[in-house]
Amino acid sequence: MKLEKLFRSLTKKAKNILITTHIHPDADGIGSQIALAMALRQLKKDAICVNEEALLERYLYLDPDRVVTSFDEFQKSHKDWPIDLFIVADTNSLARIGTNIQALVRQSKNLLFIDHHPCPKELAAIHCIDTKMAATGELVGKLIASLGVKFTKDLALPLYTSILIDTSSFRYPTVTGNTHRLIAELMDTGVEPPTAYNKIYGTKQISYMQLLGTVLGSAHSNSDGKIAWMSLKEDDLIKFNVDPEDTHGFVNHLLILDNIKVACMFRQIDKKVKISFRSAGDLDVGVIAQALGGGGHDHSAATIIEGELSTLIPEIIAKIELMLKD
Repeated sequence: MKLEKLFRSLTKKAKNILITTHIHPDADGIGSQIALAMALRQLKKDAICVNEEALLERYLYLDPDRVVTSFDEFQKSHKDWPIDLFIVADTNSLARIGTNIQALVRQSKNLLFIDHHPCPKELAAIHCIDTKMAATGELVGKLIASLGVKFTKDLALPLYTSILIDTSSFRYPTVTGNTHRLIAELMDTGVEPPTAYNKIYGTKQISYMQLLGTVLGSAHSNSDGKIAWMSLKEDDLIKFNVDPEDTHGFVNHLLILDNIKVACMFRQIDKKVKISFRSAGDLDVGVIAQALGGGGHDHSAATIIEGELSTLIPEIIAKIELMLKD
């Protein structure tokens, strides 16, 4: 109830509300901010979503009212617009929202993080942060309900999608009965799971299946089977003409292996390697990612390290083995 009370208090006294999310946003951040803007507009608030960059075309269907704009467009259309409340969804770090958007924070009367990622308890005490939520979208749904706003289908679809994506189709251990109770409310508006799934994941070309086969063919595990990994090369993305955004779920295929504790996918990005981690049980891969300079949840995390696949993979796997041993 504390989070709902804080949210109601701040939104009640605010007229102009700006909502943003982290750079390179995923569907959890995007869906959360869109739903928040739609709900606040029902209460006659002047709410707008402003991100460092415009939405990718693949996410436009989540925003039928076009509540999301880029920083550049916002500067043109809302010059000298006073910001009563600045909401950041799906991150609790201003460093992650982009340099241009950071400048807008200084023009705002109040700042509020709405998030489910780990953070210092001092920060959580004065913001709407709940690490027990399966997705930021779940927390946003709870906050919207506290306003007495009725879920419409247009509002429900981005929320449903945010939870779908951030739980890997409801398979993570953070999913609770309350998660599914909210999902039921969203479905009651007319959201259809097969349609929602196909829209966010998209129908695929045969080249996508061929790339998946190539990546799965690179799968290895360590001697006791507790760590498994696979790799994705830039050349393969070009060869099969697949958007990197469509490869995020590849690593989840490793979670069905016997004895698996940590699943990893290594993706070459120019001179760096992004390492995505997944946990099959109660092992905290967020801690592993933090030890390697990244972060995330206990079941899903990532980091980016300079280097090449050929040298980084054995180094990182050896480090993870030491961490598991300890």
